[in-house]
Amino acid sequence: MISIGHSPDADDLFMYYAIVFGWVGDDLEEKFENQALDIETLNIATIQGIYDVSAISFGAYPFVRENFALLQTGVSFGDGYGPKLIRKKTTQLKKNFRVALSGVHTTNAIIFRLAYPEARIVYKNFLEIESAVISGEVDAGVLIHESILNFDTSLEVEREIWDIWCEKAQEELPLPLGGMALRRSIPLNKAINIESTLTKAVEVAVKNKKILSKMLIERGVIRVDEKELDIYLDLYANKDSISLNDLQKKGINKLFELGFKAGIYDVLLECEDYFIPTGYQALRNS
Repeated sequence: MISIGHSPDADDLFMYYAIVFGWVGDDLEEKFENQALDIETLNIATIQGIYDVSAISFGAYPFVRENFALLQTGVSFGDGYGPKLIRKKTTQLKKNFRVALSGVHTTNAIIFRLAYPEARIVYKNFLEIESAVISGEVDAGVLIHESILNFDTSLEVEREIWDIWCEKAQEELPLPLGGMALRRSIPLNKAINIESTLTKAVEVAVKNKKILSKMLIERGVIRVDEKELDIYLDLYANKDSISLNDLQKKGINKLFELGFKAGIYDVLLECEDYFIPTGYQALRNS
């Protein structure tokens, strides 16, 4: 049994559930056993080596590089959009404002810290951030996942994380938010098969978006309505989620570079060095 961790947000469920519904993966020697947890819990679980395969923030990957390979499928990027720093309309933020973030290892938290080094950070489950701002527990918070689509009318956007990203990157690159990592101890031929199956699952999901979306809504596993789900999937689970392209890889490398220069990472990584060497399969079959 291959253990897989993914988040309960709509894009992860959408990209994985072609396997749950049996549309993909029948040819695998070992079946998948999935667990849905919030993204920071998954980041920590991957650091601890709990799951064979896991969704992970791209910002967390350098911390697990020795034990996990980076997959090239099941990815979510921002492209002109992304997490939002929100506050009450009546609140004016000071330099050392209190802010709720979704986890120390998340990409949005890393980018936020680059722009607001004096902010006082509280880390919370992403589902608790909006209410923490409304209650006054914190002055602001960064909303992620479906929360960016519909939040309380007493709140407004202070700044888009996308804008901070472009400012720090000094160019408009896709904003690397979520990816997947696979345990290195898994034999290479099996690892290649797992990545191939996950890639097929995302491809099938994207091609059958309306059918799969309806099934997810009918089963009550999605937190948003049909209209919001359609919008959200267009943002984060689309044709660009099937397999990393060169521009996305450049975005990942820019994130790693910014993190290294800020002292967050101890080495400067290039993502291409950490993918599963799929060329092995072609050599093996030649």
